[in-house]
Amino acid sequence: MTRIFHLAAISFAALGLASAANAQEARNVILMISDGAGMTTWQAASHYRHGALGQEVYDGFDVHVFMSTYSQGREDGEPGSYDGVPAWDDTPTDDVFEARDTTYPQGFEGYRYLRTNATDSAAAGTALASGVKVRNGALNIAPDGTRLSHIGQTLAANGGVFGSIADVYWSHATPAAFLAHNTSRQNYEEIGRQIVTDQAATVVMGAGHPYFDNNGLPRSGEDVDYRYVGGADTWQALSAGEAGWTSIDTLTGFEALASGEREIAAGERIIGTVPVAATIRFGRDGDGMDDPLIPTVPDLATMSVGALNTLHAQDAPFFLMIEGGAVDWAAHSNNLPRIIEEQIGFNLAIEAVVDWVETHSSWEETLIVVTTDHGNGLLLGPDSLEEAFQNVVGQGAGHLPLARWHTDNHTNELVPVWAHGAGAERIAAKATGRDDGLAAWGIPEENRIYLDNIELNRAMHDALGLEFPN
Repeated sequence: MTRIFHLAAISFAALGLASAANAQEARNVILMISDGAGMTTWQAASHYRHGALGQEVYDGFDVHVFMSTYSQGREDGEPGSYDGVPAWDDTPTDDVFEARDTTYPQGFEGYRYLRTNATDSAAAGTALASGVKVRNGALNIAPDGTRLSHIGQTLAANGGVFGSIADVYWSHATPAAFLAHNTSRQNYEEIGRQIVTDQAATVVMGAGHPYFDNNGLPRSGEDVDYRYVGGADTWQALSAGEAGWTSIDTLTGFEALASGEREIAAGERIIGTVPVAATIRFGRDGDGMDDPLIPTVPDLATMSVGALNTLHAQDAPFFLMIEGGAVDWAAHSNNLPRIIEEQIGFNLAIEAVVDWVETHSSWEETLIVVTTDHGNGLLLGPDSLEEAFQNVVGQGAGHLPLARWHTDNHTNELVPVWAHGAGAERIAAKATGRDDGLAAWGIPEENRIYLDNIELNRAMHDALGLEFPN
């Protein structure tokens, strides 16, 4: 499905605002993150789904630029950076690369560079949420220990509401970056408890249900796992309606939110915990796309529309982060069928969000930003050990593209950003870097520009008319 949008220009004078710097162009911002999806991941999914590139809904968005994602590094390392010259170095090398669980031929010096000093999702999520570079593993805690304000908090302090949803644990790194503060993303129980007790967000959704396994089947008593929902006491209070939230944990509950059948009260806070352990799809039995989906869980599109309805019911400006988190998990596993399945599920969620905006809002008041937090897997063409940066090769709709993995971990590559709606031009204006190496992936000359992830955060603040707090 391809759509071409024509965004009406918004005059600052018509809004009665004296300065473009302080103008509120967007009443609402929806940030959609396909975790771990480098440019070639998006292209591989498009080849499989459509048999061609340029057919996804985001291909019709007004803005298409790229983004650097590096962090402040690890505690024992140097701060990260991005440089297009070493990133595209096609000098051959015959040594090997030791990744998380696998050894890969090094291939080319550019591959070595891209597999070095990559961010993790906590630091990348924090940069997008708070606009500050932090150490890997930290959630909205600066290297000097300062507690950072994320964009949802800032909007809420100015009369708005916010939410964060994902198809993985709702206390996982990326959704937590838009909800919580912690020195370590691994402190799941502490993070989950903080999300519940702070009562700051209006809607939170994700997996991590303590009573179900990865196939959506009930766990026995000794296998119950409360870690991702704030601990047993927090979960019991949440389930009993004693924690200041409405708890939803059934497919019918999610569907009722999305359809509008379920009325949402002003001031109501909703936590939706999908009845599955880790993810809505990726963790189920099997390795491919032909394995049956779990029939008792909602898809990300349903969750997204339900979350938007919840925020819209509050009659206030809103910010919503939507994450397709298991794209990253599939990349770590070098699982081509499952990463394409996850990316297509995310793309369907984008389509649902676009439909929601066109039905319940407008492009004059709502901004959608579609991106990822970092690359993962360095997915390239089948002969990319002989031809540097060879792109994936499509084989037609319904057929897996020809491809080769070069790592099972995160990468320091530039990642795509698409944006459409109120204030989208602010993102394009901040993309002042240029990287013509992107031509290897078929990127047109006019789109080979990039900004940094903290600059994307600033652009979203600017679009909402918010002063940057950190």
